[in-house]
Amino acid sequence: MNLPAPSPQPLKIAVLGIGFMGLPMAQRLCAAGHEVHVWSRTRAKAERVAGATVHAQAFEAARAADTVISLLENGSVVEQVLFGQAAGTAQGTPTVAQACRPGTLVIDMASIQPAQARDHAARLAALGLAHLDAPVSGGTVGAEAGSLAIMAGGEAADFARALPVFAALGHATHVGAHGTGQLAKLANQMIVGITIGAVAEALLLCEKGGADMAKVKQAISGGFADSRILQVHGQRMVERDFAPRGRMAIQLKDLRNALATASELDFDAPITTLFEQLYAQGSTQQQAQGLGDLDHAGLFVELARRNHMR
Repeated sequence: MNLPAPSPQPLKIAVLGIGFMGLPMAQRLCAAGHEVHVWSRTRAKAERVAGATVHAQAFEAARAADTVISLLENGSVVEQVLFGQAAGTAQGTPTVAQACRPGTLVIDMASIQPAQARDHAARLAALGLAHLDAPVSGGTVGAEAGSLAIMAGGEAADFARALPVFAALGHATHVGAHGTGQLAKLANQMIVGITIGAVAEALLLCEKGGADMAKVKQAISGGFADSRILQVHGQRMVERDFAPRGRMAIQLKDLRNALATASELDFDAPITTLFEQLYAQGSTQQQAQGLGDLDHAGLFVELARRNHMR
């Protein structure tokens, strides 16, 4: 891991959710010299963060921090963790939002619907808490390297306040009001999901016709068809390496969030609609084969199946 430079002003940061992305991001915050408090539903995952203080309950981690980062799976989980009563806790135990100190900045770095982000921001503001929706792109590779693209929505002053946190994680851009960070992430995921499908279909066509996929990828690199998706996900397809970095189920969730948002805006998104169907059918097919957790480049497997290829 390329370690970040120590922060000149260490912060007290809680990270809620230590999964594929949460682990390297929390590790980088520790390496930057911040005081990091972590919680995950599975305690063993949180214990992997060297140098962090592990908490048994999410509200305990939040209470110890001035900045709370959520890295959870979807909007419903974010809402439950922030505002709900955790299962198994004693009656009267505070929620995360209730446990936060006045003025705490809550940065939601999960990928959820823009409408959910706006709702969370309003509910937190009513409790005297600040909020940014700041989802990321770059996968586990970017998280480990500290090169994530961070799309932030919220107040400009809160974005400025979050810059020392973002400095250890990647490059952040303030794109507008609450919810617009999530809107930018949906745009990112639409482009990623659709481009993965285009690369997979094109490479499979070439293989079906007798060409070497690796050589085709090499031949078109540097031309107008080149992209990070071709280089990273295309290489996974060539190698048939579908170990999960970003799971197909998460890609499907993001495409569905994009379509829900498009519906709210009365926007016709026929291309995203098609790819939502492909990812959904692929996920169903893969689950039947015990492969539901494939990397999102695993759409290649579904397209190969349709063409009776391996």
